[in-house]
Amino acid sequence: MSLLSEFKTFAMRGNVVDMAVGVVIGAAFGKIVSAVVEDLITPPIGLIVGGVDFSSLVITLKAASGDKPAVVLKYGHFLQTIFDFIIVAWAIFMLVKLINRLSRKPAEKAPEPPPLTLDQTLLSEIRDLMKKNEAAAAAKPVPPA
Repeated sequence: MSLLSEFKTFAMRGNVVDMAVGVVIGAAFGKIVSAVVEDLITPPIGLIVGGVDFSSLVITLKAASGDKPAVVLKYGHFLQTIFDFIIVAWAIFMLVKLINRLSRKPAEKAPEPPPLTLDQTLLSEIRDLMKKNEAAAAAKPVPPA
């Protein structure tokens, strides 16, 4: 098998094509989520918290000297990234919850079992009579020997 035909066989497998479609749709969905978070969710939150941006918070470990920049711990950027992640995760959760609610099918009622046939009805009656007779026999006192 030549290298080209082997590659064609690999590339045309169903799961490779499915994965490629998933990646493309995932990228497009990522843009939708980013737009929802940046344009619809973040502005009201920024208004509520007074426009606080933690990304400027740093701890300087070593001041800048000459050409060398300062060595800093950007813990504010880290905090801002965590808050952004929480907002994005919440937005995705709510979007998935909405999609699941809209796509839920109404619960189907379980079908009623078919009626018993004549044979089944007679056998059920016989079973019930036998149980009744066994219970009556067990309730009778045993005479002394």
